Amino acid sequence: MSELLWLHPLEPTLFPDPDQALDDPNGLLAAGGDLSLERLVTAYRKGIFPWYEEGQPILWWSPDPRTVLYPEHFILRRSLRKAIRNRPWTVSFDRHFDAVIRACAQPRPNSTGTWITDDMVTAYNRLHIAGYAHSVEVWDEGAQLIGGLYGVAIGRVFFGESMFSLKSDASKVAYATLVCHLQHWGYRLIDCQIESEHLRTLGAENINRQEFSAQVQAWTKLDGQPLPWSVDPNLAVDQWDPSRGHTKSDHHA
Repeated sequence: MSELLWLHPLEPTLFPDPDQALDDPNGLLAAGGDLSLERLVTAYRKGIFPWYEEGQPILWWSPDPRTVLYPEHFILRRSLRKAIRNRPWTVSFDRHFDAVIRACAQPRPNSTGTWITDDMVTAYNRLHIAGYAHSVEVWDEGAQLIGGLYGVAIGRVFFGESMFSLKSDASKVAYATLVCHLQHWGYRLIDCQIESEHLRTLGAENINRQEFSAQVQAWTKLDGQPLPWSVDPNLAVDQWDPSRGHTKSDHHA
């Protein structure tokens, strides 16, 4: 693609084929449009996501390769099992979406900006109210929010967006709890978007765009977990074996 396509604000379901994305920068597909509910849901169903900074136009991406996590490939290390088991933390789903996304929007160390703009916060709160966007919260002794993540669920695909941690391992505990539940609910794929060392340590891998698009197209058509989402007390996350697809306590539920 020689020129970047600009999206029409009045045609929220029209996106170019992801294969037309630029090689440099990797995956940049289109610009403009808006963050309406209809446009965002359409984008995710096509494996496209928005990512831009304040002062830029809305930029839409479909990188190749794509970093994904299959729930059965999640790596639950012994140290993380101990953190889940021994720390006085509780985990919830969708208890305080706005607080999670705003915590994720805070600049990281050695950074002054954020890609989670005020418009993004507003748009994803709309997605949450509509039942598409979900949050995972980690609470210290049930009172202080110390970590979490948020993303978008369509069919049996979860599109991860961002996570934060105010205490060591808090975001990992959130992620492990989410993946355990997604596997239990029959979800097939977690989109991690772009590769990082942190994600690789949790079992994420790269696949090509064509494979990713085919899986998203097939699995977003399936029925997902009904609302409301809640933590299942019968799932012992610290005893979970991702490769076997269940936790020990499943036998006694």
